[in-house]
Amino acid sequence: MEFGVLGPLEARMHDTSVVPTAGKPRQILALLAIRAGRVVQVETLMAELWGNAIPRSAATTLQTYILQLRRKLTEAGVERTGRTAKDVLATCYGGYRLAPEHFTLDLLEFQQLVRRGDRALADNDPGSASAHLSRALQLWRGPALTDVPVGEFLGTEVIGMQEERAWALEMRLDADLSLGRHAEIIGELRMLVSQQPIHETFAAQLMTALYRAGHPWRALDAFQALRHALIKELGVEPSPRLQRLHQSILANDTDLHLSAPIPHALSA
Repeated sequence: MEFGVLGPLEARMHDTSVVPTAGKPRQILALLAIRAGRVVQVETLMAELWGNAIPRSAATTLQTYILQLRRKLTEAGVERTGRTAKDVLATCYGGYRLAPEHFTLDLLEFQQLVRRGDRALADNDPGSASAHLSRALQLWRGPALTDVPVGEFLGTEVIGMQEERAWALEMRLDADLSLGRHAEIIGELRMLVSQQPIHETFAAQLMTALYRAGHPWRALDAFQALRHALIKELGVEPSPRLQRLHQSILANDTDLHLSAPIPHALSA
């Protein structure tokens, strides 16, 4: 089976979608897919579907949703694998477990590529880091589980996925700066800073890219824009690392030039 959660929910068996149309069965399938191979407790599923307002009929309704998912598996030809729908979506003590024999999940592939990119950066190999992280980010088809109602547990999973995506993007931009691609990524960084005007890492990367592209005054303008946004939104000044970057640009610090690596304190 092939699952995708980095965007609209996808679940396919033998090129046939097994994603139900109703919202709550989609929630169940998404949570089971993310935790494939592990038992998801009935209490967890109920809390995901109904929060603190669990109806008296919840157990029966949940069983109905499970039957609907199994029916989708049967319609997709699960028996061609020599297994039944109950084997793939198994009832276990206290819960249910998705146990596909052949299983892929875009989230797992994304996480593996991000780990490779992180190791490559640690090994001072920005070329490999950029390649791995670019492939990881290309797996995203939109906001995670954008077409699935999200409760307590899926909400936590989505937050974690979005944080991993942001971290991967920050690392890929650092790798590209190390490779001298400052001019190529200025447009992307401007868009990110516009979307997240108080995000200090993106602001620092934009300032570095502009400075290396020969536009120190524009880098200083980017700092002032960040400062104004932070004061307006949070009532605080930029952090010491941004203050140091600002001073380095004013002083035409050679450590910020292309020939030198990005100072860790400024890129982290």
